[in-house]
Amino acid sequence: MGIVIGVVGPHDLVDDVAAVCEEQPGVSTLRLDYDHESQAPAIVEAHAASVEGWLFTGIVPYMLCRDAEALTRPAAFVDYSGATLLNALVRLQHQGEDVTRLSIDTLPAADVDATFGEAGLPAGELRMHPYRPGMTSQKAIAFHRRSPAHTVITCLSSVHEALRGERHVLRLVPSVHSVRVALRQLVLTAEGQVQEDAQIALGLVEVANEEGLLREATALGGTLAAFRGGTHLLVTTRGPLHDATGGFTGLPMLARLAEQNDAVRVGFGLGRSAAEAESLARRALAKARRIGPVAAVLSLRADADIVLESVATTPAGGQSLSVIARRVGLSVPTLEKLLQARAAAGGEPLTTREIADRLAVQQRTARRMLHRLELAGLAERTGNLTSGSSGRPLTLYRLTLQHPDPGHRSGEPA
Repeated sequence: MGIVIGVVGPHDLVDDVAAVCEEQPGVSTLRLDYDHESQAPAIVEAHAASVEGWLFTGIVPYMLCRDAEALTRPAAFVDYSGATLLNALVRLQHQGEDVTRLSIDTLPAADVDATFGEAGLPAGELRMHPYRPGMTSQKAIAFHRRSPAHTVITCLSSVHEALRGERHVLRLVPSVHSVRVALRQLVLTAEGQVQEDAQIALGLVEVANEEGLLREATALGGTLAAFRGGTHLLVTTRGPLHDATGGFTGLPMLARLAEQNDAVRVGFGLGRSAAEAESLARRALAKARRIGPVAAVLSLRADADIVLESVATTPAGGQSLSVIARRVGLSVPTLEKLLQARAAAGGEPLTTREIADRLAVQQRTARRMLHRLELAGLAERTGNLTSGSSGRPLTLYRLTLQHPDPGHRSGEPA
């Protein structure tokens, strides 16, 4: 089974990057170019159903899409630092330019310093405008114009177009090596997502009046069958269930079925086999029975249970911590500690080890907590960090959990 990668970037880069991607067996591409990077989120939203992953020709369109919450598939961008930047320096030297006096946008300052250090070049007179949230091509153009004596290195086609008639400006383009590195990481993530989406999801539904149940099963991309004792078996896969429940947060069918029934209980199980999924669905249904007459629970491996609200839930920022805690099976004090860790990191991704240290728990416990938050749409994986030893890499998570009221302090027990 092949994987379709959406390649997003300016007109003159998309074809070259896509051609490198298509060298990889089993990979085909959807080539999507734009006139200006600000168009990237709309392009991604329009074609999300056609791809298994996104590869951006640079960090700016990637960040614009991420900040617009347009990314519903695994995504990566081609890195322009390292060998790509070094190649640009060699070209400029051959053209007689002073490579110690450059104005550089988008690239992280640490990466630029590292490249200059490896090349034995001084970096004291460089001017750098690293990418930050809210950065625009207009801001980058204004930054470069403040130093007319510096040669410009830019990652943005719009900046290159604006400045090339004024001064010497070199636009970085992805190297073949950088594209292959980004693609390799993206394909691994996308393949894992495809396999995960194909996980078997079994639902056990207790309802007296069957009217509308078949329609609900079809909406979940599944089939319906009688189970035993008046219980119905709903068979689907993780992907459709994830989409229909808003990322495992709400189960609208629960409210619709409750309009015609005094009691509606649903237990979903996600497993690697039908037997495992059925076992987890039984556990979920048992918990739903304990909650009340109208309840739904999703049970996962590693003893993780998520209570599904009867309607699509409000954004996390609008929920009380007690509601979130009940959904994900964590205590309010634990969520407050996670919020403190997020604030201390300035919103940057944290490793599982850092979370474990903050919460004073073992790493495997931290991983389970983060997995629950991820399934509830309150955390997202952003990559892996090599631990420096022979152990497993540390997963990086960005916590999207927000406190609904910064002045609130809960008195709920742990």
